[in-house]
Amino acid sequence: MANASASAGGPHVRHEAAVLAARLPSLVVAARQIAQSVMHGVHGRRRAGPGETFWQFRAFQSGEPAAGIDWRRSAREDRAYVREREWEAAHTVWIWFDRSPSMAFASSLAQTSKLERAAVLALALAELLVRGGERVGLLGLTRPLASRGIIERFAEAIALDEAHASGPASPLPPAAPLKARSRAVLIGDFLEDSAAFGHAIAALSAEGASGQALMVCDPIEETFPFAGHTEFVAPQGAQRLRAPRAQAMREAYLARLAAHREALRLACLAHGWGLALHRTDQPAAQALLALRMRLENPALPGAA
Repeated sequence: MANASASAGGPHVRHEAAVLAARLPSLVVAARQIAQSVMHGVHGRRRAGPGETFWQFRAFQSGEPAAGIDWRRSAREDRAYVREREWEAAHTVWIWFDRSPSMAFASSLAQTSKLERAAVLALALAELLVRGGERVGLLGLTRPLASRGIIERFAEAIALDEAHASGPASPLPPAAPLKARSRAVLIGDFLEDSAAFGHAIAALSAEGASGQALMVCDPIEETFPFAGHTEFVAPQGAQRLRAPRAQAMREAYLARLAAHREALRLACLAHGWGLALHRTDQPAAQALLALRMRLENPALPGAA
């Protein structure tokens, strides 16, 4: 699928992607604000179960073994209490977001570039997941972490990787199988060949991992409002297409885009993954909450 969105600013797109590290401080702030704004809409996995961390006292119930009674706490009142520990069987969630050249595009219809929106969503989701009791890693960059400073840790890893990058980032995640019962979240525009996308999903799922893919698009990619003489420029400026009557391409472009997205959906479905769409003229919090809910319940609809 060609990147039709790169109709302006093509020669500068890779430069914009390369300076992501310089914008990370502001993205960290935005990610924390967005995570905080949706925190009340999600629920952590805290409940009683095997673990070492104290959670709460509750009243002893008839029929329970007396060995579970906390006698020190019970001595303060005229009833027995049981000490419960927090369930600590945390999941591992791997997050990856696309930092390839096509992601740096932002039209006048968008609130931000696809790259910045993907970065903010990835960081904010990590914060939500850690607060919900999960371990989270950046696929290909970090090990799974459960630190409350997860946003800063991930931002440092991204900045370091950007600083040492020798060329454009890959538009697809590392093709390494994830452990069974782990989950992955992929965030990108997924404009690459749908077969390559399917191979990446298959590789990640080879040992039983499941996941969600969030397709980030600029509103101009959805509407194709071009008319008259228009020059389309590839992300790295190497290819150009001049269209004397751009409006004549709209129907064929939209049909190809729909077919491409359907191929991506089927590739995800084949491995039990979900695929959702998010436009950069929509609130980031809306996409974040929907994505978090689908991780809890993969059967939810995919629209974000």
